[in-house]
Amino acid sequence: MPIAAVAALLIGCGGGGGSTATRVPPPPAHQGKAPANLPTGDGNGGVTLTKLGDFDEPLYVTQPPGDSADLFVVQRGGQIRVIHNGTVQPQSFLDVSGRITTAGSEQGLLSMAFAPDYAKSRRFYVDYTDTNGDTRVVEYRRSAGNPLRADPGSAREVLGVKQPFENHNGGLVLFGPDGDLYIGLGDGGGEDDPERNGENLGTLLGKILRIDPLQQGGKPYGIPKDNPFVGRAGARPEIFEYGLRNPWRFSFDPFNRALTIGDVGQNEFEEVDYLPANRAAGANLGWSAFEGFARFNKDQSPAGMVPPIFVYSHSGGGCSITGGYVVRDPRLRSLYRRYIYGDFCLGDLHSLIPGLPKARDDKPLGLQIPSLSSFGEDNAGHVYATSLSGPVYRLDPG
Repeated sequence: MPIAAVAALLIGCGGGGGSTATRVPPPPAHQGKAPANLPTGDGNGGVTLTKLGDFDEPLYVTQPPGDSADLFVVQRGGQIRVIHNGTVQPQSFLDVSGRITTAGSEQGLLSMAFAPDYAKSRRFYVDYTDTNGDTRVVEYRRSAGNPLRADPGSAREVLGVKQPFENHNGGLVLFGPDGDLYIGLGDGGGEDDPERNGENLGTLLGKILRIDPLQQGGKPYGIPKDNPFVGRAGARPEIFEYGLRNPWRFSFDPFNRALTIGDVGQNEFEEVDYLPANRAAGANLGWSAFEGFARFNKDQSPAGMVPPIFVYSHSGGGCSITGGYVVRDPRLRSLYRRYIYGDFCLGDLHSLIPGLPKARDDKPLGLQIPSLSSFGEDNAGHVYATSLSGPVYRLDPG
């Protein structure tokens, strides 16, 4: 998420007043799973932004698994809005505004994730900062009688993490291809990782976690037996990866299950981390011993550090990476197999070809979204982008 000083300024002048029953451009026809033999795109444009509507500080777009055509837009202030049959519904799907704080510029309702069996179980999960500023991951269920409304009385806290500062909350909850729930947590905030949480396996801060969110043995969630630190003395078994500063957005490539992370930097560098499926578990991404490729806190020793595949500096005006997706929408030929990302301060969309040891062919797309807060993806692989100042867009051929 954006660094606090810049984000506070931009949030202060952002758009407000959520949409009411507004017609939006219809979704493209579902083309099924994209063919694996499409060539990697050259990144040379051929993409336009289709505006779907104006929302109140939108932070995320997602869709339930299955045949649903509904899109869900997460608003920082605590509401989740639904685009149903091309219309932004006037009533929120869920409103947790009374449970959260938005006092800090990186606080609020930050994301949501639908369970893989959502059509049957009606379960979904949200990540927010509560009124004390602490992280809460909470399970809800969709209303049994109205698929466009959640049951607010179904709330069950899955995970709570105390936040020492108001920034670097992470905030993404995402079901992986293995069916487990992944949770991104920043290092707890402040500057320079003051509590040295990034490399500390005894805390959940500065990590990506992996859990089974269902209750098990009287506990609010379970730990997958193959998590990398299960049984290791002094390590939290929930941890899947560590050494992260603020993994605001990350994503899995559905074709090869590789994990790509946009990790927000400190004062000089932003980075993209790329982990093939067979190298993800237990990976150490290096913060706060390193910021990007540069040595940072010299009292930290990043054992077995996996370096980023791409780094850019703040010298060009960037301040905070907004991580995206490896594009698998076959309509977007120039972006196919490329990782799309942007920067909150610049707003310019870029794409690159991910790989080890380094990414290649980083290119601007020629499109800009001011206050770029997040990307999203639907079941057909269509990619969406949100602006903290209000608009939500879909990337279409153009």
